[in-house]
Amino acid sequence: MQRLRLSQSANTIDTLRPILEDVPAPIPQAGQLLVAVHSAAVNPSDVKAALGLMPHAVWPRTPGRDWAGVVLGGPTEWIGKEVWGSGGELGIRRDGSHAELLLLNAEQVRETPAGMTLSEAGGVGVPFITAFEGLRRAGLPQPGDVILVGGANGKVGQATIQLATQMGARVFGIVRKNEPYRGHTNGPVRIIDASRDDVAEVIRDETGGHGADIVYNTVGSPYFASANAAMALGARQIFISTLERSVPFDIFAFYRGQHTYVGVDSLALDATACARILDILAPGFAAGTLRPFPVLESNLYPLARALDAYRAVLSGASERVLLQPQS
Repeated sequence: MQRLRLSQSANTIDTLRPILEDVPAPIPQAGQLLVAVHSAAVNPSDVKAALGLMPHAVWPRTPGRDWAGVVLGGPTEWIGKEVWGSGGELGIRRDGSHAELLLLNAEQVRETPAGMTLSEAGGVGVPFITAFEGLRRAGLPQPGDVILVGGANGKVGQATIQLATQMGARVFGIVRKNEPYRGHTNGPVRIIDASRDDVAEVIRDETGGHGADIVYNTVGSPYFASANAAMALGARQIFISTLERSVPFDIFAFYRGQHTYVGVDSLALDATACARILDILAPGFAAGTLRPFPVLESNLYPLARALDAYRAVLSGASERVLLQPQS
C-alpha cells in the first residue's frame, strides 16, 4: 500500500515535504476492519497539524481525519460494504486516512447512508461532527429557537445551518461581506453582512427584541462582541476556533444575561465517538434533510498531489478538498 508520510513539522507550506511511502498492507486482527480509502478530506486541521500547530501531533505519521471507502478485510459480513468515519486522533496522534488503506476497530466504522457517494461521504466528517457536538453541548435547538451562526458560509457554519433548520430553528447567519448563503438549508436563512450591518441590531429588530438563543461562533474573536450583544436572556454561545486568543469580556453583562459559553475541541472526539455521532446524522442524510457538501472535480487530488491539496486548503478553498487514494 501507499501512504502519505510526514516525518517532521514545517514552518510554512513551502517547506512541507510529504512523501509517498510503500509499506506492507496491515493485517486486521480480531475486531478490526481493513478499509480501502476512496475519499479522504483535507481539513484545515490536517494542514495545521502538518505545519506543527497542533502540540499533541506525533511524528512521523500519516495525516487525515475523515475518510470513506470499502471494507477489504475483517469479518465476512463486512467485506465489500461502503463505509465512512472520522476521528480526532486520526492523522494527529496516530496514522490517518491519507493512505490507500486504513486499519480501524469495527466500532469506529459505519456504513454510509443510502444514496451517498464515497466522494461525498469522505467530506462530511469534521464539519458535521463539530457542528452537531457544539449544538448538543449547548442544548439542541427547539422549534422556533433563534440561532445565530457566525461564519455562515464556512463548512462548520453550513453544517450548523443544515442541522438547525432541520430541527425547526429560525436561523440568522453572519458573513463578512455581501454574499448569499451557499449551502443547503431546510428553511429560510437571514444573512447579515457584518461589513455593513450591526449584527445585534438586526437580530433584536427582527426578533422583537428577543435576540439569539444559541450563537454558534465558528470564527471566534472577530464576532465575539457583536455575538454577545445579540444574545437573548439565558443564551448559549459556542466556540470552536478563534483568530485572537484574548478578547474583552464584560463579566457583568455575562452574568446578568445568564449566558453560557461552550467550548468544543473536535480533536477530543476519537473515532468511536465520531461513529456514534454519525449514527445520529445518517438518517438525515438518507432522508435528504441533510446533504453532503458539493464535490467538485477540480478539488479532487490523488495522493501524489497531496501537497497541492494542502495548499488549496491553506489558501481558503471555498469547497471541500478531497484526496482519492485509490485513484
